[in-house]
Amino acid sequence: MTLRLLGEIVLSMLLSMLTYAALVLVANALGNNIGFLTGIARLFVDVMGFSVFSLLVLVFCAVVYFVLLQWRRFRYFAELSEAIAHIADGNFDHKAPVRQRNEIGDLASSTNRLVEQLKTSMDEERRAEQTKNELITNVSHDLRTPLTSIIGYLGLIEQDRYRDEVELRHYVQIAYDKSNRLNLLINDLFEYTRMRHDTTTLRAVSFNLTELLGELLAQYRLQLEQAGMTSAFHSSEPGLSVNGDPNKIVRVFENLLSNAMAYGREGKRIEVRVWREGRWAAAEVANYGEPIPEVDLPHLFDRFYRADKSRTAHNGGSGLGLAIAKSIVEKHGGTISVSSDEAVTAFRVLLPLAALENGGYWPSSPVRGPE
Repeated sequence: MTLRLLGEIVLSMLLSMLTYAALVLVANALGNNIGFLTGIARLFVDVMGFSVFSLLVLVFCAVVYFVLLQWRRFRYFAELSEAIAHIADGNFDHKAPVRQRNEIGDLASSTNRLVEQLKTSMDEERRAEQTKNELITNVSHDLRTPLTSIIGYLGLIEQDRYRDEVELRHYVQIAYDKSNRLNLLINDLFEYTRMRHDTTTLRAVSFNLTELLGELLAQYRLQLEQAGMTSAFHSSEPGLSVNGDPNKIVRVFENLLSNAMAYGREGKRIEVRVWREGRWAAAEVANYGEPIPEVDLPHLFDRFYRADKSRTAHNGGSGLGLAIAKSIVEKHGGTISVSSDEAVTAFRVLLPLAALENGGYWPSSPVRGPE
């Protein structure tokens, strides 16, 4: 900017000197060729020859030329000031015009970037506020429902409004079940909040994912039998090792197995598959029950989202299980996804393989997908 300004000042001075010389030449020419202008022309030449007046003429011409050279910039600066004032009034969709490739144009571009970042920050703040309000609303609703039942049945007991001990024990059992649901919701909400705010510390170790899932599925065998379901475990990798917190990973697959039991009961079967996929350990929990509607698939991992509200309420889910599972998997550097059609509903988890000390990865058989 400084060099350009100096150049325009020098150019203005040169133009003013050329103008001065031209005026003197024109005056001499007029004095020689036109008789009645001879006296006026000689007077002009004599005056122009006076050094102080000549200096004033040169300065005046230089100022005029400088203003003319800067006129586009002054007009653009006024336009830019008006645009910034319009943006300052809260019109963040308005853009400052970028019409010159100079410092003022750079200022306009920087202003537009600043406004865009400010608009993005405001949108994120609005979304965060909306998310907080939705969380409070959902938590209030989900806490109130079991709490209302607990208060109601305990009120009946306190008022001795039961026929016999059998009905009394029935009321107590309902209150106990609702209390467990309330406890589950509070624990899930606490866990979700810790994961979202990154306050959970992972106790990362190297462990065998294949063995962990095999043992977990064995622990669910009794529950599956009581639900009238069978299970199968398939693995092409008997020693598939990953780095992570085993307790958190177990929580992920407990949620997936619980969902499979709750919503895949009609299919009578749950299958767990583990295999290697490049530098990833892949695990899949599949059930063969009613498919998930396609419109619900993108939202399954949102907190409190329920594809089937009536069934979720009946099965006692908190609406946070899949959101917690996603947070845990992402904290381990992995991904979780879901696919569903008329044949099968499958949740797939990808976790980074554990690296060996020599920089390689655990040996494996040829890469293959689910069997």
